Amino acid sequence: MAGDHSICLNFQHTVSLEIPVTYTDCAMEIWMQSLLDMLALPAYGLSTVFIVSFISATLLPMGSEPVVLGVIHLNPAQYWPVIAVATLGNTLGGALDYAMGRTASRFAPHASQASVQTRVMRWLHRLGPKACLLGWLPLVGDPLCTLAGWLKLPFWPCLAYILIGKFLRYVLMTAAFFEGIKLML
Repeated sequence: MAGDHSICLNFQHTVSLEIPVTYTDCAMEIWMQSLLDMLALPAYGLSTVFIVSFISATLLPMGSEPVVLGVIHLNPAQYWPVIAVATLGNTLGGALDYAMGRTASRFAPHASQASVQTRVMRWLHRLGPKACLLGWLPLVGDPLCTLAGWLKLPFWPCLAYILIGKFLRYVLMTAAFFEGIKLML
């Protein structure tokens, strides 16, 4: 067929495959493999922890816990650096959520609010930035940071509470996990 090329792809310098692909197919495969290689835990532990923690704190459905626990399990001496990097990445992801909410509030008209929305908004206004302490919670934490931006709560206090919540989450989660493993052995 015209336009098809047979290209030898070499992944991780160990497996060589002869696959007929178009240039765009090959580019996507190479890009995906290079991304997976870059995120490989042993070679790029702390950078992987940062990237995954950052992405998982945005509105994308992803969890950083397996990566954090995996890197700590592979290298227990890196416990505090992993906790610090995960906290930083997750906090910056929460700041991005805040910024998205703040930006959306400028451009999107405020929707009519149902009674549940009104109660949530009053609760957030009453708690203020302290509500961002709950930014670590699964499912509701990321939208909570976004709502803090939408409501134009003060950025720096929100960021401080996000940081505290995320830090406590990682410390308590890892302690509970590794203590649980010790009890099972």
